[in-house]
Amino acid sequence: MKKILFNSIDEIRIGNAENLEGPTGCTVVICEKGASAGVDVRGGSPGTRETDLLNPVNLVDRIHAVVLAGGSAFGLDAAGGVMQYLEERDIGFDVNVTKVPIVCEAVLFDLDIGDCKIRPDKSMGYKACINSEFNLCKNGNIGAGAGATVGKILGDEYAMKGGLGSYALQVGELKVGAIVAVNCLGDVIDSKSGNIIAGALRKDGKSFAGTENIMMKMYSQKKNLFSGNTTIGVVVTNGSFTKSEMNKMASMAQDGYGRAIRPAHSMFDGDTIFTMATGKVKSDLSVAGFLAAEVVEKAIVKAVESADPILGYRSYKDI
Repeated sequence: MKKILFNSIDEIRIGNAENLEGPTGCTVVICEKGASAGVDVRGGSPGTRETDLLNPVNLVDRIHAVVLAGGSAFGLDAAGGVMQYLEERDIGFDVNVTKVPIVCEAVLFDLDIGDCKIRPDKSMGYKACINSEFNLCKNGNIGAGAGATVGKILGDEYAMKGGLGSYALQVGELKVGAIVAVNCLGDVIDSKSGNIIAGALRKDGKSFAGTENIMMKMYSQKKNLFSGNTTIGVVVTNGSFTKSEMNKMASMAQDGYGRAIRPAHSMFDGDTIFTMATGKVKSDLSVAGFLAAEVVEKAIVKAVESADPILGYRSYKDI
């Protein structure tokens, strides 16, 4: 097993666009030839597009892009720009009169950082597609991670900067990679040490309060004390899998959230993972599935390690 770059996976391109005056942004993962795909939604507050289509009982079995975006539900507009870009290039599901690009999306809440009126829109989605032609794999305050923050249970004053992270592995000819935008309620954990590396800070601004400990002390309070969370991601492989298998892979990939975020999948997160397979290499699903969990975990850590401070939010680099 060796580490590779996410953008080295066959027939996949990645592009980012952001407005740091927001700050907010979007990330697009494109497969022009179409990819078998699945999805798994675990959080209680998701914002998504075209997830029903990925149910194995439904007709379309290949998608052409996945978008990750900030802006909460407003950010779903970014998919329109991706559809325009792909239709202009005659990419999509053939309906005789045109080709309809199949574009899935998940959004995170970043409206409470900076200017809430600046959101990903159709033009930003289109720009991300143009940028995908360079196929650059960047991390940190980029794309959907531009306005991402973590550890918000004590309020913005004690939260830290999240970001966009990528990680990929290769075993033989099989490649599996993940792109994750980390905007979680909870703390981010380095599984090697078991230590928190980003999350809710104490008043000293240097040590961690421990989100799970805080929540346990508040266990009897049922009102919604938390807002503005969600971790969203895409796992891509060059393996050959059916739509049913890709949904199972998405389920297995969620283990990466559980390893790197505490707590994960809360009622106040919209944790979502899409999966895409280009179908180039025969592979056992269980192997690809546990590799998916591994790259998701590592991508989450990479996201916070690469983040820069912004608008008063401290980052891993500061601590």
